[in-house]
Amino acid sequence: MMLLPNTLILASHNSGKIQEMSKILASLEVTLISQSELNITEPEETGLTFIENAIIKARHAARYGNMPAIADDSGLEVDALKGQPGIYSARYGGADSNKEKNIAKLLAELKGIPESQRSARYQCVIVYMKHWQDPTPLIFQGTWEGYILNAPQGIGGFGYDPIFYLPEYQCSAAELSEEQKNYLSHRGKALRALISAFRQK
Repeated sequence: MMLLPNTLILASHNSGKIQEMSKILASLEVTLISQSELNITEPEETGLTFIENAIIKARHAARYGNMPAIADDSGLEVDALKGQPGIYSARYGGADSNKEKNIAKLLAELKGIPESQRSARYQCVIVYMKHWQDPTPLIFQGTWEGYILNAPQGIGGFGYDPIFYLPEYQCSAAELSEEQKNYLSHRGKALRALISAFRQK
């Protein structure tokens, strides 16, 4: 069984992610601290994959917070765009990106592409590091399949949720309840894999 830390740093400044991750990890009964509470700045994400960027973020938080850390790197892959926006999902709309600009750019790129060719998936990689020099960080991955809508639907969630359509539920990710999203999402799947690893005997 992995040794359960008393306190974990969540290596993120994204309030939506922090809230979502905190709720899913509540069953671990550990104290969760966001890196913003410790005045830890965000590192430059120089990796070319979700795994590389998650390791960079976890190592940075563990180093400057001097305690175990978990980091998430996640994004949206659209098949018609050869996997874009991918690791650039959060800054897809440009230097001053926000949710609205990212969605607007993605919809513009997909203009004229039929529904059957708008398949996409959210990817999430979670990295756990015992300390900043941990040579064997633990890596967990979750995937969530869907399609990209022609226009936003719903006001919940964050990121690309208003245009991420789930055929089996006939709604966007932004129209799910918080409980439904935490169960179905890429991040929920990756975090539950981490929880399971902590509890393995």
